[in-house]
Amino acid sequence: MRSQVRWRLCWENELQLSDHIELAEFFRRTYGPTGAFNAKPFEGSRSWAGARPEFRAIAYDSSGIAAHMGLLRRFIKIDGADLLVAELGLYGIRRDLEGLGISSSLRVVRPVLQELGVPFGFGTVRPALHKHVARLGRGGLLVVKSGIRVRSTLRDALLDKPPTRIDDALVVVLPVGRPISDWPAGEMIDRNGAEL
Repeated sequence: MRSQVRWRLCWENELQLSDHIELAEFFRRTYGPTGAFNAKPFEGSRSWAGARPEFRAIAYDSSGIAAHMGLLRRFIKIDGADLLVAELGLYGIRRDLEGLGISSSLRVVRPVLQELGVPFGFGTVRPALHKHVARLGRGGLLVVKSGIRVRSTLRDALLDKPPTRIDDALVVVLPVGRPISDWPAGEMIDRNGAEL
């Protein structure tokens, strides 16, 4: 039987060093099995991989951190048109609770998104997760879009790499303050920063 989770909704500056250490360990354990490279950003007490979230939803149970979702308001450009979004990312769930799912996290952060007055939640996922996120789209919670390229800056400016990268990821859109019909059509999204 699964233990009950309790959600902590907090601004980034409310986290203590001990919270960052616990989150970094959670992300190393969560992302590490997908490859050492994916766990590398979380060395020491660093609890973010690219852009640092401004708000976090953290689920706890009797075993510690169970799930996490980060949020960062930003303007993206879709084929040159500015759009305010709340980027959702830095999602993780402990392997023994994988049935808890993204939908639970989205239900928890949706009221926060409404309070922030953003028109849309926005995120990207690897194409390998298409079936997983497509289930959420069937329930009307979000829309998954493909065929859109997303340009992001790298977390660090490196001498041997260009400062930006372009991904052919799936774009996940969560209508919050406006209907999905207001999401601009376009083939290129400029994140204008590092991925969350």
